[in-house]
Amino acid sequence: MAQSDPSKTEDPTKRRIDKARDQGSVGKSQDFTKAVTLLFATVSAYYLCGHMGGEVKRLFIWFFQEGVNAEVSTQGIYELFLMVSTRLAVILLPLLLILCLVTYIVMRLQVGALWAPKVFEFKFRFLDIAAGLKRILIDPKIFIRLGKSVLQAVIVGVAPYMVLKSEAGNLLPLFFATPEGIAVYLLGLVYKMFLYALVPMILLGVIDLWWQKFEYKEQLKMTKQEIKDERKQMEGDPFIKQKQRQKMMESMAKRMMEKVPKADVVITNPTHFAVALQYDVMVAPAPIVVAKGVDHLAEKIKEVAREHNVPIRENKPLARALYKQVEVGDMIPEEMYQAVAAILAQIRKAQRPA
Repeated sequence: MAQSDPSKTEDPTKRRIDKARDQGSVGKSQDFTKAVTLLFATVSAYYLCGHMGGEVKRLFIWFFQEGVNAEVSTQGIYELFLMVSTRLAVILLPLLLILCLVTYIVMRLQVGALWAPKVFEFKFRFLDIAAGLKRILIDPKIFIRLGKSVLQAVIVGVAPYMVLKSEAGNLLPLFFATPEGIAVYLLGLVYKMFLYALVPMILLGVIDLWWQKFEYKEQLKMTKQEIKDERKQMEGDPFIKQKQRQKMMESMAKRMMEKVPKADVVITNPTHFAVALQYDVMVAPAPIVVAKGVDHLAEKIKEVAREHNVPIRENKPLARALYKQVEVGDMIPEEMYQAVAAILAQIRKAQRPA
């Protein structure tokens, strides 16, 4: 039956559909597959009738001309068995191959490419007799299937009656027909009966296919909360991501603070920004930003700098530009060389003994 939970109003997500497909749950109609397969089987048998009849005729001729004289021994029976099996394969194999191909195409069009090994896993719930009886006696799907089966049985029963009634006037002349003529007429009659029965069966199959697809989608529908939970699982819980980001920032700040004592200068805004620079020609041809921060982190950088006697210089535009344009661990850009060089020169001059 369709989804009865009123809270499940959202269409299933791709992830939910994929998960259901992995379990072997797909929207398909066995009635539609059966009807189309029977239609192609009937049409194929009609066009292969000449081939099959010729092979059967040759088999009977061989049996009455040569088979009756075959040696009755273990080897003779074995050879007879091989010969008959080969002839039967020649007769039936084309029809069976067509049926296999048609069935595969019809199922592939319904469910697409699918390989679900979990379908073959043993499930202990099948041993639950009480649940099985409940499904049989209470589940409305059982009555729907029963109704479809009864309707198909009625169609299969009515179709031969209609054909035989329409052909009643052609049955008496068969008394004067040859055996071959009778066989041809009867085969045509059976073919007509099959077609009469298959047309409504295919219509029922199309309706059943639509219903199965609709019911399958309804069963997979989700609540708004399930949608949110799935999005959280795919994207990560925002709270957890925030905690991870906070830990990462704390770890980065800790590493930066360890490098501030080795800096040559800290350039400040002076209240909002602080950028620590280190210049070592053996490491890089230009000064490197070893730490930077804003507001609280900037105050922390200046505090560590004071503790380790690292010079602090105020330069509002340079501090802002360094913070926005240069990442930690990168060299300063060429356009900042002159401003930074002037600050470093002043520090070196101040540190030079008198």
